[in-house]
Amino acid sequence: MKLRADQTGDRGLPMPLWLQGALETAQAAIISALAVIAPIVAVWATAGFQNSAFDVLARLAGQAWLLIHGVPLELADMGSGAAGSAGSGMLTLVPLGLTLIPFLLAWRAGRRLARASYTDQLWQALLGSWVVYAAFGAATGFVCRTADVVINLWYAMLVPLVPYALGMVVGARREAGSWSRLIGVDAVAWISRTSQHSRWAGSYLASAAKAGFVALASALALSCVLLAADLFIHWNLVVAVYQALDAGALGGAALTIAQLGYLPNLAVFALAWASGSGFAMGVGSQVGPLGTATGPLPSIPVFAAIPAGSLEYGFVALVVPVLAGLLAGWWFLREGENHFDEWLSIKIHARWFTATASTLALGVLIGAVAGLLSAGLAWLARGSAGLGRLTDIGPDPLWTAVWVAAEVGIGVVIGYAAGPWLERQQQVEEEAELKL
Repeated sequence: MKLRADQTGDRGLPMPLWLQGALETAQAAIISALAVIAPIVAVWATAGFQNSAFDVLARLAGQAWLLIHGVPLELADMGSGAAGSAGSGMLTLVPLGLTLIPFLLAWRAGRRLARASYTDQLWQALLGSWVVYAAFGAATGFVCRTADVVINLWYAMLVPLVPYALGMVVGARREAGSWSRLIGVDAVAWISRTSQHSRWAGSYLASAAKAGFVALASALALSCVLLAADLFIHWNLVVAVYQALDAGALGGAALTIAQLGYLPNLAVFALAWASGSGFAMGVGSQVGPLGTATGPLPSIPVFAAIPAGSLEYGFVALVVPVLAGLLAGWWFLREGENHFDEWLSIKIHARWFTATASTLALGVLIGAVAGLLSAGLAWLARGSAGLGRLTDIGPDPLWTAVWVAAEVGIGVVIGYAAGPWLERQQQVEEEAELKL
Protein backbone atom coordinates (compact mmCIF):
# COMPACT_ATOMS: atom_id res chain seq x y z
CA MET A 1 0.00 0.00 0.00
CA LYS A 2 1.37 3.39 -0.90
CA LEU A 3 0.20 6.90 -1.66
CA ARG A 4 -1.39 7.45 -5.04
CA ALA A 5 -0.69 10.55 -7.08
CA ASP A 6 -4.38 11.56 -7.17
CA GLN A 7 -4.76 11.67 -3.36
CA THR A 8 -3.43 15.25 -3.14
CA GLY A 9 -4.74 18.69 -2.44
CA ASP A 10 -4.98 21.69 -4.75
CA ARG A 11 -1.30 22.54 -4.31
CA GLY A 12 -0.05 19.05 -4.99
CA LEU A 13 0.51 18.29 -1.30
CA PRO A 14 -0.74 14.98 0.13
CA MET A 15 -4.11 15.16 1.85
CA PRO A 16 -3.84 14.18 5.54
CA LEU A 17 -5.02 10.62 5.95
CA TRP A 18 -7.33 11.42 8.85
CA LEU A 19 -9.01 14.09 6.71
CA GLN A 20 -9.37 11.73 3.76
CA GLY A 21 -10.88 9.11 6.11
CA ALA A 22 -13.31 11.72 7.45
CA LEU A 23 -14.39 12.71 3.92
CA GLU A 24 -14.87 9.10 2.84
CA THR A 25 -16.97 8.46 5.94
CA ALA A 26 -19.12 11.55 5.47
CA GLN A 27 -19.82 10.44 1.91
CA ALA A 28 -20.78 6.93 3.04
CA ALA A 29 -23.04 8.24 5.82
CA ILE A 30 -24.90 10.57 3.44
CA ILE A 31 -25.38 7.88 0.77
CA SER A 32 -26.68 5.34 3.29
CA ALA A 33 -29.04 7.97 4.69
CA LEU A 34 -30.39 8.74 1.21
CA ALA A 35 -31.00 5.02 0.65
CA VAL A 36 -33.22 5.01 3.75
CA ILE A 37 -34.96 8.29 2.94
CA ALA A 38 -36.00 7.25 -0.59
CA PRO A 39 -38.74 4.72 0.36
CA ILE A 40 -40.01 7.04 3.12
CA VAL A 41 -40.39 9.85 0.58
CA ALA A 42 -42.22 7.44 -1.74
CA VAL A 43 -44.75 6.57 0.99
CA TRP A 44 -45.10 10.26 1.86
CA ALA A 45 -45.81 11.10 -1.80
CA THR A 46 -48.79 8.73 -1.77
CA ALA A 47 -50.14 10.21 1.50
CA GLY A 48 -49.26 7.02 3.33
CA PHE A 49 -48.47 8.75 6.65
CA GLN A 50 -51.10 10.13 9.01
CA ASN A 51 -48.66 12.79 10.18
CA SER A 52 -46.72 14.07 7.15
CA ALA A 53 -44.89 16.91 8.89
CA PHE A 54 -41.32 17.32 7.73
CA ASP A 55 -39.76 16.97 11.18
CA VAL A 56 -41.68 13.76 11.86
CA LEU A 57 -40.54 12.17 8.59
CA ALA A 58 -36.95 13.35 9.14
CA ARG A 59 -36.89 11.72 12.58
CA LEU A 60 -38.41 8.54 11.14
CA ALA A 61 -35.64 8.41 8.51
CA GLY A 62 -32.98 8.89 11.18
CA GLN A 63 -34.50 6.15 13.32
CA ALA A 64 -34.55 3.81 10.32
CA TRP A 65 -30.89 4.65 9.61
CA LEU A 66 -29.96 3.74 13.17
CA LEU A 67 -31.98 0.51 13.00
CA ILE A 68 -30.23 -0.79 9.88
CA HIS A 69 -26.95 -0.27 11.76
CA GLY A 70 -28.21 -2.43 14.63
CA VAL A 71 -29.06 0.31 17.15
CA PRO A 72 -31.93 -0.84 19.41
CA LEU A 73 -34.92 1.51 19.58
CA GLU A 74 -37.17 1.59 22.62
CA LEU A 75 -40.78 1.98 21.51
CA ALA A 76 -43.01 3.60 24.12
CA ASP A 77 -46.66 2.76 24.67
CA MET A 78 -48.50 5.01 22.25
CA GLY A 79 -51.40 5.29 24.66
CA SER A 80 -49.47 6.61 27.66
CA GLY A 81 -46.38 7.99 25.94
CA ALA A 82 -44.14 6.80 28.71
CA ALA A 83 -41.11 4.88 27.73
CA GLY A 84 -41.04 2.97 30.94
CA SER A 85 -44.66 1.78 30.78
CA ALA A 86 -45.72 -1.81 30.57
CA GLY A 87 -46.51 -1.42 26.89
CA SER A 88 -43.03 -0.35 25.86
CA GLY A 89 -40.59 -2.67 24.11
CA MET A 90 -37.28 -2.77 22.28
CA LEU A 91 -37.14 -2.86 18.48
CA THR A 92 -34.05 -4.95 17.79
CA LEU A 93 -35.02 -6.87 14.64
CA VAL A 94 -32.36 -5.56 12.25
CA PRO A 95 -32.92 -5.79 8.45
CA LEU A 96 -29.61 -7.40 7.58
CA GLY A 97 -30.15 -6.84 3.86
CA LEU A 98 -30.20 -3.07 4.39
CA THR A 99 -27.22 -3.34 6.76
CA LEU A 100 -25.25 -4.36 3.68
CA ILE A 101 -25.56 -0.78 2.38
CA PRO A 102 -23.25 0.84 4.98
CA PHE A 103 -21.08 -2.30 4.99
CA LEU A 104 -20.45 -2.11 1.24
CA LEU A 105 -19.91 1.64 1.37
CA ALA A 106 -17.36 1.08 4.13
CA TRP A 107 -15.76 -1.72 2.07
CA ARG A 108 -15.28 0.73 -0.79
CA ALA A 109 -13.91 3.41 1.54
CA GLY A 110 -11.53 0.91 3.14
CA ARG A 111 -10.10 -0.04 -0.24
CA ARG A 112 -9.60 3.60 -1.20
CA LEU A 113 -7.92 4.44 2.10
CA ALA A 114 -5.65 1.39 1.93
CA ARG A 115 -4.63 2.40 -1.59
CA ALA A 116 -3.69 5.87 -0.33
CA SER A 117 -1.77 4.73 2.76
CA TYR A 118 1.51 3.15 3.66
CA THR A 119 1.25 0.04 5.85
CA ASP A 120 2.19 1.83 9.06
CA GLN A 121 -0.09 4.84 8.36
CA LEU A 122 -3.46 3.23 7.66
CA TRP A 123 -4.52 3.58 11.30
CA GLN A 124 -4.66 7.36 10.85
CA ALA A 125 -7.26 7.12 8.08
CA LEU A 126 -9.27 4.48 9.93
CA LEU A 127 -9.26 6.43 13.17
CA GLY A 128 -10.40 9.62 11.45
CA SER A 129 -13.20 7.83 9.64
CA TRP A 130 -14.47 6.02 12.73
CA VAL A 131 -14.54 9.20 14.80
CA VAL A 132 -16.66 10.93 12.15
CA TYR A 133 -19.04 7.98 11.82
CA ALA A 134 -19.46 7.77 15.59
CA ALA A 135 -20.22 11.49 15.68
CA PHE A 136 -22.74 11.09 12.85
CA GLY A 137 -24.50 8.29 14.75
CA ALA A 138 -24.56 10.25 18.02
CA ALA A 139 -25.95 13.33 16.28
CA THR A 140 -28.61 11.25 14.54
CA GLY A 141 -29.64 9.64 17.82
CA PHE A 142 -29.80 13.01 19.59
CA VAL A 143 -31.92 14.68 16.90
CA CYS A 144 -34.23 11.74 16.18
CA ARG A 145 -35.20 10.63 19.68
CA THR A 146 -38.78 11.39 20.69
CA ALA A 147 -41.17 10.58 23.52
CA ASP A 148 -42.38 7.55 21.56
CA VAL A 149 -38.95 6.32 20.37
CA VAL A 150 -36.22 6.43 23.00
CA ILE A 151 -32.63 6.15 21.72
CA ASN A 152 -29.61 5.50 23.90
CA LEU A 153 -26.97 7.96 22.69
CA TRP A 154 -24.10 5.63 23.59
CA TYR A 155 -25.65 2.92 21.43
CA ALA A 156 -26.25 5.43 18.65
CA MET A 157 -22.59 6.46 18.76
CA LEU A 158 -20.91 3.05 19.09
CA VAL A 159 -23.15 0.39 17.51
CA PRO A 160 -23.07 1.81 13.94
CA LEU A 161 -19.29 1.47 14.08
CA VAL A 162 -19.60 -2.32 14.13
CA PRO A 163 -20.82 -2.90 10.53
CA TYR A 164 -18.97 0.16 9.25
CA ALA A 165 -15.61 -0.65 10.83
CA LEU A 166 -15.93 -4.29 9.77
CA GLY A 167 -16.59 -3.23 6.18
CA MET A 168 -13.59 -0.89 6.19
CA VAL A 169 -11.24 -3.53 7.57
CA VAL A 170 -12.44 -6.12 5.04
CA GLY A 171 -12.07 -3.62 2.19
CA ALA A 172 -8.61 -2.57 3.33
CA ARG A 173 -7.55 -6.20 3.59
CA ARG A 174 -8.91 -6.84 0.07
CA GLU A 175 -6.80 -4.00 -1.29
CA ALA A 176 -3.69 -4.98 0.68
CA GLY A 177 -3.92 -8.58 -0.48
CA SER A 178 -2.98 -10.09 2.88
CA TRP A 179 -3.29 -9.42 6.58
CA SER A 180 0.50 -9.20 6.92
CA ARG A 181 0.65 -6.28 4.48
CA LEU A 182 -2.30 -4.66 6.20
CA ILE A 183 -0.91 -4.73 9.75
CA GLY A 184 2.80 -4.79 8.91
CA VAL A 185 3.51 -8.23 10.38
CA ASP A 186 5.14 -10.92 8.26
CA ALA A 187 2.97 -13.90 9.20
CA VAL A 188 4.84 -16.24 6.84
CA ALA A 189 8.15 -15.56 8.57
CA TRP A 190 6.57 -16.06 11.98
CA ILE A 191 5.04 -19.39 10.95
CA SER A 192 8.35 -20.56 9.47
CA ARG A 193 9.96 -20.21 12.91
CA THR A 194 7.52 -22.64 14.51
CA SER A 195 8.01 -26.39 14.69
CA GLN A 196 6.80 -28.80 12.02
CA HIS A 197 4.24 -30.26 14.41
CA SER A 198 2.88 -26.79 15.12
CA ARG A 199 2.56 -26.07 11.41
CA TRP A 200 0.75 -29.37 10.83
CA ALA A 201 -1.61 -28.70 13.73
CA GLY A 202 -2.23 -25.18 12.44
CA SER A 203 -2.97 -26.32 8.89
CA TYR A 204 -5.27 -29.07 10.21
CA LEU A 205 -7.27 -26.67 12.38
CA ALA A 206 -7.35 -24.01 9.65
CA SER A 207 -8.66 -26.52 7.10
CA ALA A 208 -11.26 -27.75 9.59
CA ALA A 209 -12.40 -24.16 10.18
CA LYS A 210 -12.67 -23.60 6.41
CA ALA A 211 -14.63 -26.84 6.08
CA GLY A 212 -17.01 -25.61 8.79
CA PHE A 213 -17.54 -22.44 6.78
CA VAL A 214 -18.13 -24.54 3.65
CA ALA A 215 -20.72 -26.57 5.56
CA LEU A 216 -22.54 -23.47 6.81
CA ALA A 217 -22.46 -21.77 3.39
CA SER A 218 -23.81 -24.94 1.74
CA ALA A 219 -26.55 -25.35 4.35
CA LEU A 220 -27.52 -21.70 3.99
CA ALA A 221 -27.63 -21.98 0.18
CA LEU A 222 -29.83 -25.09 0.35
CA SER A 223 -32.06 -23.35 2.91
CA CYS A 224 -32.46 -20.43 0.49
CA VAL A 225 -33.68 -22.94 -2.12
CA LEU A 226 -36.26 -24.18 0.40
CA LEU A 227 -37.27 -20.59 1.13
CA ALA A 228 -37.73 -19.84 -2.58
CA ALA A 229 -39.80 -23.02 -3.02
CA ASP A 230 -41.96 -22.10 -0.03
CA LEU A 231 -42.61 -18.60 -1.41
CA PHE A 232 -43.49 -20.10 -4.79
CA ILE A 233 -45.93 -22.59 -3.27
CA HIS A 234 -47.67 -19.93 -1.16
CA TRP A 235 -47.41 -17.12 -3.68
CA ASN A 236 -51.20 -16.85 -4.02
CA LEU A 237 -51.47 -16.18 -0.27
CA VAL A 238 -48.72 -13.55 -0.43
CA VAL A 239 -50.49 -11.78 -3.30
CA ALA A 240 -53.78 -11.93 -1.40
CA VAL A 241 -52.24 -10.03 1.52
CA TYR A 242 -50.86 -7.39 -0.89
CA GLN A 243 -54.32 -6.97 -2.37
CA ALA A 244 -55.96 -6.73 1.05
CA LEU A 245 -53.51 -4.02 2.15
CA ASP A 246 -54.20 -1.95 -1.00
CA ALA A 247 -51.11 0.19 -0.40
CA GLY A 248 -50.88 1.48 -3.96
CA ALA A 249 -47.93 1.22 -6.33
CA LEU A 250 -45.41 3.25 -4.33
CA GLY A 251 -46.63 1.97 -0.98
CA GLY A 252 -46.43 -1.61 -2.21
CA ALA A 253 -42.93 -0.96 -3.56
CA ALA A 254 -41.81 0.47 -0.19
CA LEU A 255 -43.29 -2.56 1.59
CA THR A 256 -41.46 -4.87 -0.80
CA ILE A 257 -38.16 -3.05 -0.21
CA ALA A 258 -38.64 -3.44 3.54
CA GLN A 259 -39.28 -7.17 3.14
CA LEU A 260 -36.24 -7.54 0.87
CA GLY A 261 -34.23 -5.88 3.62
CA TYR A 262 -35.19 -8.76 5.89
CA LEU A 263 -34.45 -11.40 3.25
CA PRO A 264 -31.11 -12.44 4.85
CA ASN A 265 -32.96 -12.80 8.17
CA LEU A 266 -35.49 -15.07 6.46
CA ALA A 267 -32.66 -17.14 4.99
CA VAL A 268 -31.30 -17.74 8.50
CA PHE A 269 -34.84 -18.55 9.68
CA ALA A 270 -35.02 -21.13 6.88
CA LEU A 271 -31.70 -22.63 8.01
CA ALA A 272 -32.98 -22.97 11.58
CA TRP A 273 -36.22 -24.48 10.25
CA ALA A 274 -34.35 -27.02 8.13
CA SER A 275 -32.09 -27.98 11.03
CA GLY A 276 -35.08 -28.90 13.17
CA SER A 277 -34.58 -26.27 15.85
CA GLY A 278 -37.15 -23.98 14.22
CA PHE A 279 -37.79 -20.35 15.02
CA ALA A 280 -40.29 -18.22 16.92
CA MET A 281 -42.82 -15.77 15.52
CA GLY A 282 -43.88 -14.32 18.84
CA VAL A 283 -43.71 -15.30 22.47
CA GLY A 284 -44.75 -18.93 22.96
CA SER A 285 -44.83 -19.74 19.24
CA GLN A 286 -42.83 -22.28 17.27
CA VAL A 287 -42.30 -22.77 13.53
CA GLY A 288 -40.52 -26.01 12.66
CA PRO A 289 -40.42 -28.81 10.09
CA LEU A 290 -42.79 -30.96 12.13
CA GLY A 291 -45.44 -28.31 12.62
CA THR A 292 -46.29 -24.66 13.22
CA ALA A 293 -48.02 -23.12 16.23
CA THR A 294 -48.31 -19.32 16.12
CA GLY A 295 -50.81 -16.75 17.19
CA PRO A 296 -52.22 -13.95 15.02
CA LEU A 297 -49.51 -12.30 12.91
CA PRO A 298 -49.42 -8.81 11.37
CA SER A 299 -50.60 -8.41 7.78
CA ILE A 300 -47.16 -8.62 6.24
CA PRO A 301 -47.21 -10.48 2.89
CA VAL A 302 -44.18 -12.69 3.51
CA PHE A 303 -45.76 -14.04 6.73
CA ALA A 304 -48.42 -15.70 4.59
CA ALA A 305 -45.76 -18.12 3.28
CA ILE A 306 -45.13 -19.65 6.72
CA PRO A 307 -46.24 -23.31 6.54
CA ALA A 308 -49.31 -23.79 8.74
CA GLY A 309 -50.28 -26.77 10.88
CA SER A 310 -48.49 -30.10 11.00
CA LEU A 311 -46.29 -31.16 8.09
CA GLU A 312 -46.38 -34.84 7.19
CA TYR A 313 -43.05 -34.89 5.38
CA GLY A 314 -41.39 -31.90 7.01
CA PHE A 315 -38.76 -34.10 8.63
CA VAL A 316 -37.20 -34.56 5.16
CA ALA A 317 -35.81 -31.02 5.51
CA LEU A 318 -33.44 -32.31 8.20
CA VAL A 319 -31.31 -33.77 5.42
CA VAL A 320 -30.20 -30.24 4.39
CA PRO A 321 -27.50 -29.77 7.08
CA VAL A 322 -26.44 -33.41 6.60
CA LEU A 323 -25.88 -32.81 2.88
CA ALA A 324 -23.93 -29.66 3.72
CA GLY A 325 -21.75 -31.68 6.08
CA LEU A 326 -21.22 -34.31 3.40
CA LEU A 327 -19.92 -31.64 1.03
CA ALA A 328 -17.67 -30.25 3.77
CA GLY A 329 -16.23 -33.70 4.52
CA TRP A 330 -15.48 -34.30 0.84
CA TRP A 331 -13.93 -30.83 0.60
CA PHE A 332 -11.67 -31.55 3.58
CA LEU A 333 -10.56 -34.84 2.00
CA ARG A 334 -9.57 -33.02 -1.19
CA GLU A 335 -7.66 -30.48 0.90
CA GLY A 336 -5.38 -33.29 2.12
CA GLU A 337 -4.66 -31.72 5.51
CA ASN A 338 -5.78 -34.49 7.90
CA HIS A 339 -2.55 -34.45 9.87
CA PHE A 340 -4.31 -35.71 12.99
CA ASP A 341 -5.08 -38.96 11.19
CA GLU A 342 -1.44 -39.20 10.10
CA TRP A 343 -0.16 -38.59 13.64
CA LEU A 344 -2.64 -41.07 15.12
CA SER A 345 -1.69 -43.78 12.62
CA ILE A 346 1.96 -43.36 13.60
CA LYS A 347 1.18 -43.74 17.30
CA ILE A 348 -1.34 -46.60 16.94
CA HIS A 349 -0.90 -49.28 14.26
CA ALA A 350 -4.53 -50.50 14.26
CA ARG A 351 -5.75 -48.76 11.11
CA TRP A 352 -9.42 -49.63 11.65
CA PHE A 353 -9.27 -47.76 14.97
CA THR A 354 -7.23 -44.73 13.86
CA ALA A 355 -9.34 -44.16 10.72
CA THR A 356 -12.56 -44.34 12.74
CA ALA A 357 -11.28 -42.14 15.57
CA SER A 358 -9.83 -39.46 13.29
CA THR A 359 -12.98 -39.34 11.15
CA LEU A 360 -15.24 -39.01 14.20
CA ALA A 361 -12.97 -36.31 15.63
CA LEU A 362 -13.12 -34.49 12.31
CA GLY A 363 -16.92 -34.65 12.34
CA VAL A 364 -17.03 -33.21 15.85
CA LEU A 365 -14.58 -30.42 15.01
CA ILE A 366 -16.17 -29.31 11.73
CA GLY A 367 -19.65 -29.69 13.21
CA ALA A 368 -18.65 -27.49 16.15
CA VAL A 369 -17.33 -24.79 13.80
CA ALA A 370 -20.51 -24.87 11.71
CA GLY A 371 -22.61 -24.78 14.88
CA LEU A 372 -20.78 -21.76 16.27
CA LEU A 373 -21.12 -19.91 12.96
CA SER A 374 -24.83 -20.73 12.76
CA ALA A 375 -25.28 -19.50 16.34
CA GLY A 376 -23.73 -16.19 15.31
CA LEU A 377 -26.06 -15.90 12.32
CA ALA A 378 -29.08 -16.78 14.46
CA TRP A 379 -28.10 -14.13 16.99
CA LEU A 380 -27.78 -11.51 14.25
CA ALA A 381 -31.04 -12.47 12.53
CA ARG A 382 -33.31 -12.69 15.57
CA GLY A 383 -34.76 -9.80 17.51
CA SER A 384 -37.84 -8.07 18.82
CA ALA A 385 -40.43 -6.02 16.96
CA GLY A 386 -41.17 -4.24 20.24
CA LEU A 387 -44.93 -4.72 20.03
CA GLY A 388 -47.24 -7.14 21.81
CA ARG A 389 -46.26 -10.79 21.43
CA LEU A 390 -43.72 -9.98 18.72
CA THR A 391 -40.93 -9.43 21.22
CA ASP A 392 -39.44 -12.82 20.33
CA ILE A 393 -38.84 -13.34 16.61
CA GLY A 394 -36.29 -15.68 15.09
CA PRO A 395 -34.27 -18.78 15.95
CA ASP A 396 -32.71 -19.56 19.30
CA PRO A 397 -28.90 -19.35 18.83
CA LEU A 398 -28.11 -22.16 21.27
CA TRP A 399 -30.52 -24.73 19.86
CA THR A 400 -29.69 -23.75 16.29
CA ALA A 401 -26.00 -24.36 17.04
CA VAL A 402 -26.73 -27.75 18.66
CA TRP A 403 -28.89 -29.04 15.81
CA VAL A 404 -26.65 -27.72 13.03
CA ALA A 405 -23.49 -29.03 14.72
CA ALA A 406 -24.96 -32.52 15.20
CA GLU A 407 -26.32 -32.85 11.67
CA VAL A 408 -23.29 -31.34 9.97
CA GLY A 409 -21.04 -33.63 12.02
CA ILE A 410 -22.98 -36.68 10.80
CA GLY A 411 -22.66 -35.46 7.22
CA VAL A 412 -18.92 -34.84 7.58
CA VAL A 413 -18.32 -38.40 8.76
CA ILE A 414 -20.30 -39.76 5.80
CA GLY A 415 -18.69 -37.41 3.29
CA TYR A 416 -15.13 -38.02 4.46
CA ALA A 417 -15.65 -41.80 4.58
CA ALA A 418 -17.27 -41.86 1.13
CA GLY A 419 -14.79 -39.37 -0.31
CA PRO A 420 -12.29 -41.92 -1.65
CA TRP A 421 -15.07 -43.75 -3.48
CA LEU A 422 -16.36 -40.46 -4.93
CA GLU A 423 -12.83 -39.58 -6.03
CA ARG A 424 -12.43 -42.95 -7.78
CA GLN A 425 -15.79 -42.53 -9.52
CA GLN A 426 -14.74 -39.11 -10.74
CA GLN A 427 -11.41 -40.48 -11.97
CA VAL A 428 -13.15 -43.33 -13.84
CA GLU A 429 -15.51 -40.86 -15.54
CA GLU A 430 -12.61 -38.62 -16.57
CA GLU A 431 -10.71 -41.62 -18.01
CA ALA A 432 -13.82 -42.71 -19.94
CA GLU A 433 -14.19 -39.23 -21.42
CA LEU A 434 -10.53 -39.25 -22.50
CA LYS A 435 -10.99 -42.58 -24.26
CA LEU A 436 -13.98 -41.24 -26.15
